[in-house]
Amino acid sequence: MSIFTFEKIDNIAIVTMDDPSQPQNVLNMQVQADYEAIFTQIEADASLTALIFKSGKPGCFLAGADISMLQGIETEQQAYESCHLLHAFFQRIVDLPITTVAAIDGVCLGGGLEISLAFDYRVASTARATKIGVPEVQLGILPGGGGTQRIPRLIDLPSALDLLLTGKQLSAVRAKKIGLVDSAVEPEVLMDVARRFAAKGKPNRKVPMMQRLMKSFLGRKFVIAQARKGVMKATKGKYPAPLKILDVVNSGLGTSLNKGLDIEARGFSQLLMTPESSQFVNIFFATTDLKKDTGVDSDAKAVKTETIGVLGAGLMGAGIAYVSMDQARKNVRLKDIAVDSLAKGVAYTGKIVDKKLARRRIKPHQRQELMSRLTSGITYDGLEQADVVIEAVFESVDLKQKMVADIEALQKVRGKKAKPTIFATNTSAIPIDAIAAKAKHPERIVGMHYFSPVEKMPLLEVVTGSNTADWVTATAVELGKQQGKTVIVVNDGPGFYTTRVLVPYNMEAVRMVLEGVSIEDVDSALEKFGMPVGPIKLMDEVGIDVGAHIVVTLNEAFGDRIPLIDGVNQVLEDDRQGRKNNRGFYDYSEKSKGKQVDMSIYDVMGMSRDHAGSKKMSSEAIAERVVLSMLNEAAYCLEEGILRSARDGDIGAIFGLGFPPFLGGPFRYMDSMGIDTVLEKLSALEKEHGERFAPAPSLGKLAKSKKSFYS
Repeated sequence: MSIFTFEKIDNIAIVTMDDPSQPQNVLNMQVQADYEAIFTQIEADASLTALIFKSGKPGCFLAGADISMLQGIETEQQAYESCHLLHAFFQRIVDLPITTVAAIDGVCLGGGLEISLAFDYRVASTARATKIGVPEVQLGILPGGGGTQRIPRLIDLPSALDLLLTGKQLSAVRAKKIGLVDSAVEPEVLMDVARRFAAKGKPNRKVPMMQRLMKSFLGRKFVIAQARKGVMKATKGKYPAPLKILDVVNSGLGTSLNKGLDIEARGFSQLLMTPESSQFVNIFFATTDLKKDTGVDSDAKAVKTETIGVLGAGLMGAGIAYVSMDQARKNVRLKDIAVDSLAKGVAYTGKIVDKKLARRRIKPHQRQELMSRLTSGITYDGLEQADVVIEAVFESVDLKQKMVADIEALQKVRGKKAKPTIFATNTSAIPIDAIAAKAKHPERIVGMHYFSPVEKMPLLEVVTGSNTADWVTATAVELGKQQGKTVIVVNDGPGFYTTRVLVPYNMEAVRMVLEGVSIEDVDSALEKFGMPVGPIKLMDEVGIDVGAHIVVTLNEAFGDRIPLIDGVNQVLEDDRQGRKNNRGFYDYSEKSKGKQVDMSIYDVMGMSRDHAGSKKMSSEAIAERVVLSMLNEAAYCLEEGILRSARDGDIGAIFGLGFPPFLGGPFRYMDSMGIDTVLEKLSALEKEHGERFAPAPSLGKLAKSKKSFYS
């Protein structure tokens, strides 16, 4: 059965793409074969006056190239040739003498956008599912179907670079505003509008004077130079793709389109062979697998959820409320014991929604409809309707146990025949079994560990206690996906996975400061390694009080592997909680705004200022020691069964902790280093610094058997 169907209405060819073998339309070898046949038919029909290209799949125009094809490319020359095949593929559309229109409804990404650029006009629906962009940079490559050449020629250069360098996905309205599509219309009238454009004839696009100036030699030089500064600041030069994109765009705009396409093909082929691209592709497949993962090994199914309760209206609670009402489209009941706190939480969600309105991502009536899903109160009234209640209160076992008892009592109001309410805890470190210890129904209790800020951070760590029912886990996983999260499921234990590996990482950084390495040197070293923020700065961001509480919890569980540090207690005694009270390791005065270290912190930690910074170490040595503490703990988590797989460990560290994605995550990084090398380095650190660096037994077993985590 052909992927393309053809019908002729009033001398207009309407071609519909619908691959029955795929959940989404993608570009693959079968598409190319069927495409040849359908376009030969179109080219041979002299009676045609126009062509409209659309999708038969709801919510998907064309999702881009089949990424699995990339894994079959073994050489730079093969990659180069595959680009030129794609260019020829799209050129047939460009060369048609009739008017051509792409009717975009749903996902239009990568090769999907690139094929649409070959058409004379693009008409896009304003449906929620419509997302337009070129995300290839997120795979460590560049668009290879003409995107680097046609986009900068169609729209202004800064907007083009923004799309190409970030991989952001635009709504139809935003795409229309920058000129990427010609019209943004309601889905119901998409084809009617497409026919109107088909009747227009070939476009005569006039490039505004300012755009021409930007794309001139001098204008281009300036814009590219500014963009390069931004890229270097954001990536520290660790990611080759954005820099290559700038080179390809710059060189391509300085020559003909055909020569520019050749430059693009060469750039694509070079990037595809880099180790960074290989790791990004691994991450893509890992996250794709997780989208299909229910989180359980049984056939237990998630139950339908309509109303979500949230306990605690702080930043975490308000963030959870927002993603539940916006992304998941649920009714939300937000509760707090204090009216002021509740008001702040509601205001916080409203502020996020207002930003969407200001950026024209939603319309005023959509804002009203969205906010109508949120109700709030200082009592439990209304929570009896909740299918899932998520607590985001202070890290106290007693307090969380009380929350469990209060919610279980509401089941009487809900009724015996009603489906039971799931209790989810947002704890960072307290074991689920401890929270469920006094519960009447421990099988209904699960961990849903979000990351701050919830509306921005992509990871959700679902934690299963020893009694958590599979249907409860499956429901938490499904809810997380609906909230727009990448979800990993881990087993119960102090700190679970992400917190457990983060604590030794942060604490080793503090130890180095106490040894005399400056805070600036420690944070700078880890940023150079590829972390988004240094470990000391991160403690300020998370909250020093929260971190210290977690360290105590983990020390009780693991002893000398995660020992207590006096310096942190002294910081707390000085009422330094980090950014939340503008007192931490960094200076949050109006003058510094968190950019500089507060030098008085050394006095607080019991160090002379002369001692601070007295120990000089290379950035590489600092980063290696701090990162190895995380890697080792990750290996412990896998061998103890906290993690289900190395894949989950890598995704959790990348999406939750900011581990450099170009390194693939802790486990792929250890594989690339070589397990023997990791073992050797940890053993040397153990000899110098003690038991906390004792290598996880699994590392020795892997080294002995000459295996790796992914072998």
